[in-house]
Amino acid sequence: MRGDALADRLLDFTVQIIALASRLPRTAAGRHIGGQLVAAGTSVGAHYEEARGAESKADFVHKLGIALKECREARYWLRVIHRAKMLSDDFPAHLLSEADELCAILGQSILTA
Repeated sequence: MRGDALADRLLDFTVQIIALASRLPRTAAGRHIGGQLVAAGTSVGAHYEEARGAESKADFVHKLGIALKECREARYWLRVIHRAKMLSDDFPAHLLSEADELCAILGQSILTA
């Protein structure tokens, strides 16, 4: 996948994370999990963009590694929201699938860098 295409997918992922977080209940758990999800989910693309401007291969791999860690964390919080049935309407399963795919792409990018 080309860098621009992945950057666009990560931007879309960020926007969808923000939209999902705004639908969470206004409970202590909802606010906490929503905050964790937004922090992790919005930083994946930001770290990827930093990696694209890396000063060396080692810097590139390091920054991609951070993006991957944040992607995994976002995926975790999505799974918590789904399993705890925190949304009153349907859970967007496509978002969890997208997190899986993005984590796989980032992981493979690290291996082939």
